[in-house]
Amino acid sequence: MPTSQTFVIVGASLAGAKAAEELRRAGFGGRIVLIGEEAVRPYERPPLSKAYLQGAAGFDKAAVHDESWYTDHDVDLLVSTAVISIDTGTATVALSTGESVRYDRLLIATGCSPRKLSVPGSDLPGVHYLRTIEDSDAIRQAIAANGHIVIIGAGWIGTEVAASARLAGAEVDLVDMASSPLEASLGPEIAAVYRDIHLEHSVRMHMNTTVEAIRGAGVVEEVVLAGGNTVPAAAVVIGVGAAPRAELALAAGIEVEDGIATDQFMETSVPGVYAAGDVACTYYPFYGTRIRLEHWDAAINQGKAAARSMLGEQEPYDRIPYLYSDQYDVGMEYTGYARTWDRVVVRGDASSREFIAFWIKDGRVAAGMNVNIWDVADRIESLVRSRQPVKESRLADPSEDLTSLVPET
Repeated sequence: MPTSQTFVIVGASLAGAKAAEELRRAGFGGRIVLIGEEAVRPYERPPLSKAYLQGAAGFDKAAVHDESWYTDHDVDLLVSTAVISIDTGTATVALSTGESVRYDRLLIATGCSPRKLSVPGSDLPGVHYLRTIEDSDAIRQAIAANGHIVIIGAGWIGTEVAASARLAGAEVDLVDMASSPLEASLGPEIAAVYRDIHLEHSVRMHMNTTVEAIRGAGVVEEVVLAGGNTVPAAAVVIGVGAAPRAELALAAGIEVEDGIATDQFMETSVPGVYAAGDVACTYYPFYGTRIRLEHWDAAINQGKAAARSMLGEQEPYDRIPYLYSDQYDVGMEYTGYARTWDRVVVRGDASSREFIAFWIKDGRVAAGMNVNIWDVADRIESLVRSRQPVKESRLADPSEDLTSLVPET
C-alpha cells in the first residue's frame, strides 16, 4: 500500500484499536490516525461491569494495548479529541481542536451511548449509567461508600453489575418490566435460571414493574415503582439499553438504519467509508440480513475485517455471533443469533448450573449457550452453521457427542 495514504479511525474503541492493529499487521505503511473522546487509550468494555468494577483488575488489564504500542507502531492516537463532523465530499474530518484531517479511507467505530431513563429525578446526583471507565469508577465508589444500590434494567449490564455489587457486599435491588432477568435475550425458561442465581445471592427482585420516579433531597434517596411502592437507594444504576452513536454518519449523508448500515465488507453507502463495532449494522451473508451487535467478539473481529477491506481485500464478514457473561461463579458462552425460536432444549440439569441450552427454530439450532461447560462453543457454532435439522432427543442427551450431531458435508 502507498505510504502516502492516511487512514482515519473515528472512535478509539476496541473495534478502532483492533483495526489499527490489523492495518499494521497486514503491512500498511501509511499514516493511521486513531481519534477518541476519552482521555485514556482504547480499552475493552466487558471488564467495566465485572473484574474492573469489582477491583479485581486494573486499567492495564482492560486496555487493548500497552501504552507504548501506539508509538511503537506509529499510530497517531488522539485522546480527549472529538470529531465534530465528517465531510465525505472533501474526505476530511473536523476535530474539536479546530483542526481537520484528510483521509483516504475512513472507519467509524463510535460505539453506543446508554439510553436515558426519562422519569422525574433521573438527573439527580447518585444516578449512574455504565459505558466508560469513569462510569465504572463512579459506580465502584458508590458501591463502596453507600452499600445499597438499585439497578434499573435486568439485561446483561444490569445483571452483571448486580453480581459485582453483591460480591462487594452491597445490598442490591433489581427492577425490570420483565418477569425474570435477561428474559428478552434468553426467554422465560433460561431467564428463570438467572433469576434463581440472583435470588440465591440475596438480590431483591422487583419484576413486572416500572419506575415512576427517582427521589431525594439533592441526592438519590429512593426509587418510586409503579403503584407507589418505594425502594431505598443510596445510588441508582440504569441499564435500559444502548443506542448507536450514528449522528456523525447521519449528518454526513451516510445511510443509517439501526446504526450505520454496511455491506458484508464493512463498507457504508459512501465508498471508502467503513463502520465497525457497536455502531455498525452489518450485512451477514449467513443470515441474509443486516444485524447490529453490541458484543465484544463483534467489535474485535469487525474492526479487523474493516481494516482488511480498507486495504482492498474482498473478504465477507460472516462470523456467527458470540457473547459471554460471568456472574458470581456462573460463566457462560452464547453462540448464534436467535431473536425468535420455537422452543428451548436443555442438555443437562439447569438447576446444577452446568448445562447447554439450544434455541430451536424450524427444527434447527439457531443458537446455543454453554453454562459452566467449556470447550464446546466451536461445536455449537458448527451446529448453527450447518443449518441441518437435529433430533431434539439427541441434543438433550449428554451422552451424545456434539460433534456427531453435525452432518458431514
